[in-house]
Amino acid sequence: MSRAGRKWEIVAGDLATPLGFRAAAAASGIKKAPGALDLALIFSDSPATQAAGVFTTNRVAAAPVLLSRRNLVESRGRCRAIVVNSGNANACTGKEGTHTAEETARAAAELLEIDPSQVLVASTGVIGVPLSPELILAQLPYLKEALSRESAAAVAQAILTTDTVSKTCVVRSVARGKPVHIAGIAKGAGMIHPHMATMLSFITTDAGMGERMLHNLLLAAVEDSFNRITVDGDTSTNDSLIALASGLAETTVVPGNESRAWFAEGLTLVCQTLAKMIARDGEGATRLVTVEVVGARSPLDAERAARAIANSPLVKTALAGANPNWGRIVCATGYSGAKFDPTRIDVSVNNLALCRKGVDAGFDDAVAHRELDQKEVLLRVDLHAGTSTANVWTCDFTRAYIDINASYRS
Repeated sequence: MSRAGRKWEIVAGDLATPLGFRAAAAASGIKKAPGALDLALIFSDSPATQAAGVFTTNRVAAAPVLLSRRNLVESRGRCRAIVVNSGNANACTGKEGTHTAEETARAAAELLEIDPSQVLVASTGVIGVPLSPELILAQLPYLKEALSRESAAAVAQAILTTDTVSKTCVVRSVARGKPVHIAGIAKGAGMIHPHMATMLSFITTDAGMGERMLHNLLLAAVEDSFNRITVDGDTSTNDSLIALASGLAETTVVPGNESRAWFAEGLTLVCQTLAKMIARDGEGATRLVTVEVVGARSPLDAERAARAIANSPLVKTALAGANPNWGRIVCATGYSGAKFDPTRIDVSVNNLALCRKGVDAGFDDAVAHRELDQKEVLLRVDLHAGTSTANVWTCDFTRAYIDINASYRS
């Protein structure tokens, strides 16, 4: 792999930009809004496609999650299709929910002429409401016929629930003179908290690799992206991140050479970009906040402190009001479990010092308010206890978050 092939750039595109993929979306009636896109099919034309997934750690896992986990094992990662719906999570729906997920996979497999174990299923929406399989089965023949590269862009819209914008990222690189692409879409705005964040995300690439390699790379990318965001501290029943690799770019990622680090860089770029989009689009949010902890004794201490600050309702409500109440940040750091000397901690917003050596830095309130009243804010905490760092992305808490979730039933 030449050094030129190690550069990834963000480009325009969708899930069908990588070679071998087609997709389509439809309005099935799962969502209450007439004509709202709520069902999608993603398909790889390559029989050699490898698949990998990372799913919720919630003990209460939805039927689609259980089925997709099982199918990845039974097919040994040779899955080629994903059926996804929004508007209903098909979670806590008992045997009926399991039947719906299984029937979805069976019907899609029959239409696509593949084994049912090669179909993965994902759902998002209200928990505890039965999902009618008829709504999905009635649209699958249309979706199969509508599969194309041109219709793939609509899938990013079809998976949304309380999101205000669709989330897509495509990156491109060159290996041995040929283009290689990684594309991803995601949904998520509420119930966002590791591990993983509450979300659906689907990734396609035309690079080739084994299932184990793809799985390991996906786990590493998740740790540095989707596991670094938080909106409200809730982890859902349906979190699913699924990646498909067609191998049609004739570039193979193998262990023990530069190709692994090269592909990992591109995959992480896609996942981090999507993760930040989710945090920025948090329910009711007005700003994306990067919490950066430096000078920690260990990576674990840095992560503990960053997560405590990012999850603190008091910090997040202060951010909503552009209130430079740095005492809340120091307080969260203190109960995080990180070890540090409170008389050495520094806190800043963007480049403005709020706290030095554990006491007020003598800033101007009006200036601090302007720094915090931005669409993107950097909160930096220096523990002066070591050399480790960690970043977590979050957003502010506003009244709109309560309004959205007080009445949410999709």
